Amino acid sequence: MRLDKRFGTTFDTRFAKSRLRAAASAAVAVAMGAAALTAMPSTASAAGDGLSVQYRTSATGATADQSEPWFKVKNTGSSTVQLAGVKLRYYFKADSASASYRFACSWAVKGCANVTGTFGTLANPTATADRYLEIGFTSGAGTLAPSADTGDMQLRFYQSTWQTLNQSDDYSFGAAQTSYADWSKVTAQLSGATLWGTAPAGNDPTSPPTDPPTDPPATGAALFDDFNYSAYNDPKISSHGWSVRSTSGGPGVSGATWAPQNVTFASTSGNSVMNLETSTSGTGESTKQTEVVTNTRKFKNGTYAARVKFNDAPKSGPDGDHLVETFFTINDLTAPLADDYSEYDFEYLPNGGWGETSNILYTTSWETYQADPWIAVNQHTEGRQSYNGWHDLVLTIDNSSIKYYIDGQLFGTHDAAYLPERPMSINFNQWLIDFGGLTSSTARSYDEQVDYVLHVKDQVLTPAQVAAKVAAYRGAGTTFEDTVPSS
Repeated sequence: MRLDKRFGTTFDTRFAKSRLRAAASAAVAVAMGAAALTAMPSTASAAGDGLSVQYRTSATGATADQSEPWFKVKNTGSSTVQLAGVKLRYYFKADSASASYRFACSWAVKGCANVTGTFGTLANPTATADRYLEIGFTSGAGTLAPSADTGDMQLRFYQSTWQTLNQSDDYSFGAAQTSYADWSKVTAQLSGATLWGTAPAGNDPTSPPTDPPTDPPATGAALFDDFNYSAYNDPKISSHGWSVRSTSGGPGVSGATWAPQNVTFASTSGNSVMNLETSTSGTGESTKQTEVVTNTRKFKNGTYAARVKFNDAPKSGPDGDHLVETFFTINDLTAPLADDYSEYDFEYLPNGGWGETSNILYTTSWETYQADPWIAVNQHTEGRQSYNGWHDLVLTIDNSSIKYYIDGQLFGTHDAAYLPERPMSINFNQWLIDFGGLTSSTARSYDEQVDYVLHVKDQVLTPAQVAAKVAAYRGAGTTFEDTVPSS
């Protein structure tokens, strides 16, 4: 963020542009408990064959960002079962006729690469089901001996727009199922024969899914940088599209300068890590701040992610300055209150500031602002706690909302009114709002570390998918890639 934000004078709607796009509102639903039913096979099975399904959920709310059905499949028969022939169906009510869904596997004993998920539409919709998620297995999942089970399968699905799901009217959902138990509202088939569960009335689970697989594409324009550089003046930094700031100007205390030599690189746990150091002796002239920014503004909708280490305590010297440690995207303000300005921030204030007296983390989505007199048009979410240490930060922007995640958990959802109109740059900086009442002239310094940055153009990835994509880059030995077009 380039200005001292005064959130108390923010006007989120008064100055919003006339063409604001309304975000879809989440339906308010009543939580519904469900009890396990006795499994009643709907078709005959071959002698010796038998399956049972245990279910639990880690998303128990009537509404949720994503549904999280977790399963174990057990072989209750006397013959070994080839998992490639097993299909499960979880039945649910679509949130709208046009809704589309995405499947993801967070973890599985059999390996997520061996678990598949596709969606289908029921021939005979009911009040609690018109779609289903069908879970299958590749040959790599192997077999189940009699009395053996698959172990944990931690699965998820969500709307492709990341709109809130209403789970309370879903046939297979059980809000009270927080530990594994037999669950007959999920069906299991082996080689086409239904061996477990009861489908919604009039919907025998025999037809294949009608929708294609909906995992996000494996390819697409992306920027990935592992910050594998030798020093701030390494020629690769510029050739990879970054600038280490040395120019004057805000944000920060009056008289502060930007010190490129304070951006350094070192290896930590086998990864190259970028360090931004900010130092001061209590005067503007002694304050050296740091910023690294992409040279071009070419990033708009999609997923942004970085692994960042925030630090509560100074690297050296006395503590107390009002410090801002950041990861953000931004474009230029062409005129006061210009409606094509955009900025999306993760900002951690370890010592408070902007009227806060203790550590606080802000995520802020900006529509526009005016510097004098100060008017801020934004939406923000705050976490009033310590965020000392490493954190996985994910920002997603699609055509309906902006979402911020911290360590895999949804932190804030901001409205369509704040979506970007123009491309932006990607930035990291660390700077001082003021000295926080600290009158000492003793030198002190503060660090912020960055492990990697990732942007995937026009694709909304889950935090788990971000982690998998980063792991894939590192597994392939790729330390840098930029295929995002300039326009």
